[in-house]
Amino acid sequence: MARLKRAYSVDEVLNMNIPSYDFTGQWKAAIGNPARSGTWIVWGESGNGKSSFVMQLVKYLCGFGKVIYDSLEEGTSLSFQKSLQRHGMLEARRRLTILDREPIDQLRERLDRRKSAAIVVIDSLQYSGLNFRSYQRLKESYPGKLFIFISHADGDKPKGVFAERVEYDSDVKIMVSCFKASCKS
Repeated sequence: MARLKRAYSVDEVLNMNIPSYDFTGQWKAAIGNPARSGTWIVWGESGNGKSSFVMQLVKYLCGFGKVIYDSLEEGTSLSFQKSLQRHGMLEARRRLTILDREPIDQLRERLDRRKSAAIVVIDSLQYSGLNFRSYQRLKESYPGKLFIFISHADGDKPKGVFAERVEYDSDVKIMVSCFKASCKS
């Protein structure tokens, strides 16, 4: 018979010290002080500012630690290069590692290393090759990491049943439309 997981009292949960990011300014106003681990999803239609928002977010997060950006969709294309330039990402170069279409199994090898990045951006969910079960295994394998998934959109929802399930499972949900990010956390 399987052993039951530990149960907690209300007092125990309220007294837990759950590590969070101490966001400031517009980031705090939009997102608050989110947990340092878990899952976020950012989605939006093409041409609505999603990539620009994500670059700004990644640059901000580099102020808190190492970030891996797995560019599954664009790779290290000219448009990706121009986006890095446009957003002044040279400032984040010591803490940002960009992966050129690195498959998830190779990303896992990278995350298994000591002192690997605490923040992982996967662009995009539709290009990841994941399904909901493999997504769950990924996040369960690295409980101390923050995973940020970028998704295509179908109207005002992430595109596809899998992306919608990731949205429901995510701690922070950000929709980008008409160059405006709307956050639910």
